[in-house]
Amino acid sequence: MLPIVIKGVCFVPKLVKRLSVVIPVHNEEGNVKTLHAELLRVVRPICTSFEIIFVDDASTDGTLAVLKTLKPVTVLHLGRNTGQSAALKAGFDYATGEIVVSLDGDGQNDPTSIPAMIQQLFDEQLDCVSGWRKDRKDSLFKKLTSRVGVGLHHLVIDDKVHDSGCTLKVYKNWCVKDLELYGEMHRYLPALLILRGAKIGERVVRHRARTAGKTKYSSGKIFKGFMDLFLVWFWQKYSARPVHLMGFLAFLMGLFGIVTGSYAWYLKFFRNVDLSNTFLPNIAVFSALLAVQLLALGVLMDMMVRNYHKNDAPYRLREVYKR
Repeated sequence: MLPIVIKGVCFVPKLVKRLSVVIPVHNEEGNVKTLHAELLRVVRPICTSFEIIFVDDASTDGTLAVLKTLKPVTVLHLGRNTGQSAALKAGFDYATGEIVVSLDGDGQNDPTSIPAMIQQLFDEQLDCVSGWRKDRKDSLFKKLTSRVGVGLHHLVIDDKVHDSGCTLKVYKNWCVKDLELYGEMHRYLPALLILRGAKIGERVVRHRARTAGKTKYSSGKIFKGFMDLFLVWFWQKYSARPVHLMGFLAFLMGLFGIVTGSYAWYLKFFRNVDLSNTFLPNIAVFSALLAVQLLALGVLMDMMVRNYHKNDAPYRLREVYKR
């Protein structure tokens, strides 16, 4: 292939036989047309065939109408607003390319970063390359909450990724097939992929200021993201054997019950203390019973994991439009 130059950088990209670009959008009427044009300029030189999949997450403005004027395009119109994670899953499920790219529909992710990310994927024999918005063009509130989230993320999940919340990522197709995404789980995709045995890389990408539309970032999403962070931590540590976690908690409660009971026994027989005026016997018995229940719950959870069946998809397709 001939060398190409993007943003002053010259390199010879690896030719991709089939490329899928997945873009979840919600009320991005003013951004999708420009983004589509940028993507065409970037992907045509580096692949023999491609598909650009916009997942319209039940937009209430003119986004869907604008999308239907574009060509070539595939539009997955969801029946109701289900969030970015479910929209990404819809796009991933529909994608047919050997390489799948995801990016935001607000235009802040620069598509010119994609060829170098694909090149890194092949050169370093990776399964996913995650974008790192090292110089973010966001509001102060969004930057501060993001830093808090990143700090907590690294404390709970050590996936060695600086910016797992960056939607701009390049994947090998197998990584995203049958991937369970819901809530705000898209922020922790690298950790979820590591659980699948994927090898993750990272690359600094260009981030741009929003030029149209309004951000969908809110305090409610921050809370949901933290809750999903805990869930990812649990699955990362104990998804295969939850009995290990519940057994550890049962051990702690059982130990507390033994210590409390032993102290009550000491007071009764060595200090002649009337235990009817204390809660020690009740606490000891309660702790022992709770330990047994936790252990039984761990065994039941283990059995459920071993007989796990995937739930229905977290999205409902109203329409698939191709042009």
